[in-house]
Amino acid sequence: MTEDFIQFVRDYYKSPDELIPLHAPVFRGKEIEYVTDTIRSTFVSSVGAYVDRFEVMMKSITGAKYAIATVNGTAALHIALHSLGVGSGDEVITQALSFIATANAIRYTGADPVFIDIDSDSMSLSPMALLAFLESECEFKDRIVTNKRTGKRIKAIVPMHTFGNPGRIEEICKVANQFRLDLVEDSAESLGSYVNGKHTGSFGRLGVFSFNGNKTVTCGGGGAVVTDDENLGKRLKHITTTAKVPHPWEYSHDELGFNYRMPNLNAALACAQLEQLDDFLNEKRSLSMKYLDFFENTKVTFKKEIKNSVSNYWLNTIEFQSKSDRDKFLAETNGAKVMTRPAWNPLNTLPMYQNCVSGSLKNTNHIADRLANIPSGVKWKE
Repeated sequence: MTEDFIQFVRDYYKSPDELIPLHAPVFRGKEIEYVTDTIRSTFVSSVGAYVDRFEVMMKSITGAKYAIATVNGTAALHIALHSLGVGSGDEVITQALSFIATANAIRYTGADPVFIDIDSDSMSLSPMALLAFLESECEFKDRIVTNKRTGKRIKAIVPMHTFGNPGRIEEICKVANQFRLDLVEDSAESLGSYVNGKHTGSFGRLGVFSFNGNKTVTCGGGGAVVTDDENLGKRLKHITTTAKVPHPWEYSHDELGFNYRMPNLNAALACAQLEQLDDFLNEKRSLSMKYLDFFENTKVTFKKEIKNSVSNYWLNTIEFQSKSDRDKFLAETNGAKVMTRPAWNPLNTLPMYQNCVSGSLKNTNHIADRLANIPSGVKWKE
């Protein structure tokens, strides 16, 4: 199967010998034009027309009333949690199968992550596991949720839409509302993904996105926070620009702020990329359907979007029957210069998070040992 897969990928990308990356950026729109325009304007830092335009485009794409451009997705998640008052002595529930930034952003606020299991099909936070943990391990009194093991207040929930595949976010919202917990969606990987026609990142109080170099749309770095809450939207814009009070020449700051605003230079690149989002998504879906057909009669399972959701298929993902089968596949494909990779090590296994509270992580551990991501980028067009 592996040899056939390698040939399939090489035929698709029309690359007989070169390294085939997992997800390389493609610049085939107005990227050079917009970046050159920014340089000529001299507005290359955090003030500029493209930053404003980027925020308008993100509002249009996600359906959110407010969008705040940030330097990267990690900063977006950090500032989102900070704006909700998450701080030292608090805990934030998230999933153990995620990129390190999810847990790091929680820790930046002074809070500790609590790791809950995923659903095997969505690979995102399990609403059933979440509800079971809150009902059995926590006390809900006077609208405050307290972890009975640690005595700390649980302040928020951060589900992550893994590899662009939407999780059961509507069910997670119901649990969050039941326990009056703030919901922040880590949608770093899911630009262009939907649940029942609604864009990921728009279900909770806040949603965050990443535009890193390996994302569906990139500007090198870059991130965004979206929300429908007017007060949060205005405050986020204020504190991401060092909490500077507007004035023609004076520098006055009225609270602790952060230098998290996206530079205009990056925003120019992002705008050119966002103009191509629909084309990128269509091409990525076409590739995913080809992968689905390829793996249909094999012992490998292609991870499809779950019911009532539309995935952007940021990183196509397959599941093997055993860790040894997966590891052999990784070795053979990378040896043939076709880049594949395993899922991240579960966050609760990393040294800085080993002492954090975790629920049962049966699905997490099973999936982490058997998953592989395969080439998923769009092709350059001549």
